[in-house]
Amino acid sequence: MFNLPLLLAFIGTASVLVITPGVDTAIVLRAATADGRRSASFAAVGIALGCLAWGAAVSFGLGALLRASELGYTVVKIAGAGYLLWLGVKLLLKPRAALNTEAAPQAIEGGAMFWRGFLSNLLNPKVGVFYVTFLPQFVPAGANAASYCFWLACLHVALTLVWFAILISATVPLGRFLRRPAAVKTLDRLTGGVFVAFGIKLAASTSR
Repeated sequence: MFNLPLLLAFIGTASVLVITPGVDTAIVLRAATADGRRSASFAAVGIALGCLAWGAAVSFGLGALLRASELGYTVVKIAGAGYLLWLGVKLLLKPRAALNTEAAPQAIEGGAMFWRGFLSNLLNPKVGVFYVTFLPQFVPAGANAASYCFWLACLHVALTLVWFAILISATVPLGRFLRRPAAVKTLDRLTGGVFVAFGIKLAASTSR
């Protein structure tokens, strides 16, 4: 079944959620301003695939299981919080002194940004809980809930990639002014602070 008003309502609501600043935005902004379009694109793709993995998991029922299981939720939550805290502390204590513009290090950095974006979402149980509570509200009557939820998750990922493309295009020119050593250190430390804050927030959260 197809319900256009319901679909438009989902697109509008999801778009607002996509542009709301969070860890994903911090990752992409940091990569775009400090490392350039290539690394930011890798990070965006990693974030998108992390969301898509949760979308697939929700479609197969893992999201509902995570919501119902206190132990499962806690394990994933602690893993995600620990990962964010590790990234944040690392950036706070060891910010880069300058950008490396060699071709090979850029390739390594791009791969590192992909995994950073991917794991930051995969290890965040709130993404799964968000999908399992948010997506079913927009499933039309008579539609297959599992397949339609996955389709909505794919649509959410597509909106996310569009937003990141806009963000990267607007931010990369600014990166030319932020490639000074002092700016790189400041940006790394600010991003590290964001990661630590979100890690603590995730670890302290109790709502599922």
